[in-house]
Amino acid sequence: MRATLIYGTRDIRLEEVPDPAIHFPTDAVVKVVASCVCGSDLWPYRGVRPTAEPHRIGHEFVGVVEEVGSEVRTVSPGDFVIAPFTISDGTCRICRHGITTSCERVEWWGSTDRHGQPIDGGQGEYVRVPLADGTLVATPGQPEPALVPSLLTLSDVMGTGHHAAVSAGVTAGSNVVVVGDGAVGLCAVLASRRLGAERIIAMSRHAKRQEVARYFGATDIVAERGDEGVAAVKELLGGIGADAVLECVGTKESMDQALNSTRPGGFVGYVGVPAGGPELPIQKMFRSNVNVAGGVAPVRTYLPELLGDVLKGAIDPGRVFDLELPLDQVAEAYAAMDERRTIKPLLRP
Repeated sequence: MRATLIYGTRDIRLEEVPDPAIHFPTDAVVKVVASCVCGSDLWPYRGVRPTAEPHRIGHEFVGVVEEVGSEVRTVSPGDFVIAPFTISDGTCRICRHGITTSCERVEWWGSTDRHGQPIDGGQGEYVRVPLADGTLVATPGQPEPALVPSLLTLSDVMGTGHHAAVSAGVTAGSNVVVVGDGAVGLCAVLASRRLGAERIIAMSRHAKRQEVARYFGATDIVAERGDEGVAAVKELLGGIGADAVLECVGTKESMDQALNSTRPGGFVGYVGVPAGGPELPIQKMFRSNVNVAGGVAPVRTYLPELLGDVLKGAIDPGRVFDLELPLDQVAEAYAAMDERRTIKPLLRP
């Protein structure tokens, strides 16, 4: 079968690799229907996180179960399934608290497991899924093809945007600012609308992304950054800043933007992968009672709730995909996302 490997900075290759097989009785093998490139994939692609040796990459995919191990009970061959971006057992003490990304047996796509076995990446034709019962979520029946992009967002970006909103306490009547106009930031706009936010300000300089933000529920767009961006936000919100600011980038500048745009006593929900050196000014936070919460989104916990809304048409997060390519053009998908020619590319095997 074919799968994507990263070799180094801006070196993505599609290669022939061995077909996956059941290694443990808790495994499943899934035939991929759709996968995609994530903003966090760009950190190794750009060399911010060095690649020591070639390895599989990709952590967002949906597909159909081909085979299951003897101990798998919750999914069966033929089921259409969504795979969250981390592997979890769903039963440990941490999973029972809902933080599946810190599962006591957590594993990561494209890495090596505790048994020394390589774990497949999601950007391929088939994937071996460890801990299938705790990881995979099956849809009720076979979804309509038009729903596949929205279902794919539930593997990461929609759940991550939702985590930002939940962490920041977004509720009915909230004033919200979203820092970041990538797929996660746009999904954070949608999540805020879903939770009942009254005013949602999307910080974006790009017309195509602004259009999606408005479709998802943004009431205002702020293009400025830094002090000018903070001033623009406060002017829209009566001079005091937002109840909730959702940080969806992961750099020092984006965290500063978020903190400075939050009203005293407000909340920052952060989900941007911190590869750009963000820091927290504790003295300033102490004086203003600004609260910060968030982290790696436990999307497996949110999946059933968000899946229901996708299936009934209440939300349509699949609009973040504005480019679809065959898997053999995966290198172009990375380049297009890196160069901001696309919001998020969807890959078909």
